[in-house]
This record gives sequence, C-alpha cells and structure tokens, in this order.
Amino acid sequence: MSAIDIRPQEVATINRPRQPAPAQGATWARVLALAVAFALGAIVAGGVVFALTRPDSIEQTADRLRAESALRDKTQIKALTELARGTRTRLLPVLDGLSRAMPSDGTAGPVAVTAADVEAWQQAAAAAIQGFADPPSGETATNVARSSLASAVRQLATTVDTYAAARGLTGPARAAAMDLAVRQRADALFAWSIGATALDAVNIDAGYGHQHVFLPTSPGEGALTPDTEPEGSHDS
Repeated sequence: MSAIDIRPQEVATINRPRQPAPAQGATWARVLALAVAFALGAIVAGGVVFALTRPDSIEQTADRLRAESALRDKTQIKALTELARGTRTRLLPVLDGLSRAMPSDGTAGPVAVTAADVEAWQQAAAAAIQGFADPPSGETATNVARSSLASAVRQLATTVDTYAAARGLTGPARAAAMDLAVRQRADALFAWSIGATALDAVNIDAGYGHQHVFLPTSPGEGALTPDTEPEGSHDS
C-alpha cells in the first residue's frame, strides 16, 4: 500500500502590481469638477424655470394697460359724480316747477306758470344736456352710469318741451299732451334712478364709498331709491 502524500498543496498566487494611491491634488480636482457641474446644472435649470414662468412681453403689456385703465376709470368716476351732483342741483328747480304744474298724484290743481318759468326750465335742461356732451370712454359700469344719467337729462328736457307745447293747446289735445308730459317725466326720473344706482355701485368699487345722487320722486312712479347706508360708507 503506497503512502498518501499528505503535504499541503501549494497554492499558486499571482502577484498583482499595487495601484498607486491617487494623489491628493487629483482628488480635489474631481471634487471641484463635480461642484462646478452641479452649479452649472442648477443655473441652467433655474434659467429654464424662469424662462417658462416669467410673464412674456404681451402679458406685461396687458397688465400695464389694465392698471392704467383702472386708474383712468377711478378718475372718471370721481368726475362723473361731481357732474351728477351739479346736474341734480340745476334740475331741482325744474322738477319742483313741473311737480306744481303737473302733479302726478292729482291731489292739487295746476298752478300758474309763466312763459318765463318755462323758458328758465328749458335753459336749465339744455345746460344739463351740455354737461354730458362728448363723454369719455370708460369701463362698462361707468359708461352705463353715465349713459343712464345723460338719457334721463334728455328725457327731462323733452318733458319740458312737451309741457311748453301743451300750454298752447285746449280741450282734449291739451289734456293728452299734459298726460304725455307726465309720463315723460316719470321715465326721466326712472332713468336717472338707474344711473344713480349704477353710480353708487362704481363709487363703492373705486373705494369712494356710497354716493347717493338721486332726484326726488313721488310714490308710485317706479323709480329706484337710494339705500340706507351713510354717504361715504364702504358697506355694500
């Protein structure tokens, strides 16, 4: 029986050359390169986001025009309110005279009205119409208020002319003309109440608060009336 060779097997080994450790300068160079790459990426990404989110020139122009329009409209609202107050003061004597000459409720008889009275009413109405001549273009709500007030003034001037014509008539023709004048006055007051209500609303929106520029009306004429909020109040 042969002897078994129990000597440890020799293990072949391969001697690999040792890699030199990276120099410290090269390590910092790689770190610096990575930092620069990250910074450049952030800059590029930020530029892309800014380019995608920044308002373009058209949007910027639109914003500027809207701001200018709002400021212009606010100025127009103030001027229109002053015009309405002055017009109301001018028309009050006209309405007072017409209410005495043509009482809408029929409780009092016609009073004596002279030709000079009627001429004074016509002049006041014509001056009121002139105040609304050549209106500026504004925002829709402001235009509605202005147009309604202007329409009321023209209708009231027509009322005075109808009354003046009725004075020269007799019998049924005079009665018909007077009835027409009464209805025209009611339409004028209704149109003014619409304009005054719209004017109140735009003043609140503009920050001026409630502005009540209404003409006196009689019950049953259907005109809008002012709310109970104090003048200048910002409560809606």
